[in-house]
Order: sequence, then structure tokens, then C-alpha cells
Amino acid sequence: MEKSEMIIGRLATSLGLRDENANIELAKSIAASMDQEAVSILVEHLKGKNSAIQSDCIKALYETGYIQPALLAPHLSTFAGLLNHKNNRLQWGAMTALDAIASVDPDGVFDHLPAIMDAADHGSVITRDHAVGILAKLLRHQKHHAVAFPLLIEQLLKCPVNQFPSYVEKAAPGVSAAQKEEFVRTLRSRMIDLEKDSQKKRVEKVLKKLK
Repeated sequence: MEKSEMIIGRLATSLGLRDENANIELAKSIAASMDQEAVSILVEHLKGKNSAIQSDCIKALYETGYIQPALLAPHLSTFAGLLNHKNNRLQWGAMTALDAIASVDPDGVFDHLPAIMDAADHGSVITRDHAVGILAKLLRHQKHHAVAFPLLIEQLLKCPVNQFPSYVEKAAPGVSAAQKEEFVRTLRSRMIDLEKDSQKKRVEKVLKKLK
């Protein structure tokens, strides 16, 4: 059996399963063995016509990225190219993969920032969640501050209240001393929108750390 058949044969759809456990187990195996060839096989099958296989492949890929993001980095451009895909599963799955890659190749991900933010504005909640995750990672690198910070503030000002506390928590560690005043002002301006005490407490906890 060829390796491609072996890898695709381990996907949930190939096994006749309806849950994601097989895809997650495949990802763990790929990450543990640092199997770059297996990653390339999964990426190649994202181009196929079988939507179920595509969905399984993107799941296995970003699950691999959670563990070993460096394995996905060589395919950064492929994931960026999926951000406007008509299949929403591939779109937000690709953004999830890019979020993982941003931890090991921030410069490469930065080059695709216009497409990332366009997808964030027009995609699903999950797509936007991971776009903010990318911005938060870029903030940790001084050379990306000038571009990433205004985009992050924009997302904080317009995101749904349910997402606001988690976005704040993601972003805070990368905020520089020079950006702190605007960041704090943005947080305080949206506090009145928060409906739950638990949401307010999460944001207040961040504010205390920034003092």
C-alpha cells in the first residue's frame, strides 16, 4: 500500500466514522513522528473534490499544528489561499492552521495579513477568533507592532461581546508600554457593553495586570 493510501485510509470518512477521533489520532501520530510527508499528503488532498475527505484533511492538519506547528509552516501559502474558499470548513480550518503557524513563522504569516483580515471580516466566528489569535502572536514581535496593533484594536471595538474577554486575554501579553494607554482605553470603552459579571471580571483582571 502506498503511503498516500495509508494516510487517507486513516481518516474518519475512509473508516466510515462520523466523529473526529480518527482524524485527531492521525494528527497525534503525525506530530509524534514529525512526518512531513504525511502532512504534504493531507495538504494535497485539500485540492480534491471529495468534501468529506477535504474536511477530514483540514481537521487532521490543524490538529497536527496544535502540537507541531513547524510541520505546517512549509504549506503556509496553501492555507492562505484557502481563506476565501467557498467551503466554510476549509476557510476557518485554514485560519486555524495559520494561527498555529504564526507561532513559528510570524513573518511569513504577516505577509498574508490583508487576506487574513478580509477573511476575519467576512467569515465565521471561528475564522475571526483565529485571526485575532494571529494578531496577538504578531504583537509579540516589535517589527509587527505598527501594523498589528491598530488591526487588533479595530477587532476589539467591533467584535461581539461574547468574544471580547477572550480576545482581550489573547492580546494583552503582546501589548507594549507605548500601546498600553490606547489598549486600556479601548477595554474601558467596551466594558459598558458586557452583560455578564463573569465577562467583566475577566476584563478587569487584565486591566489590573496592565497597571
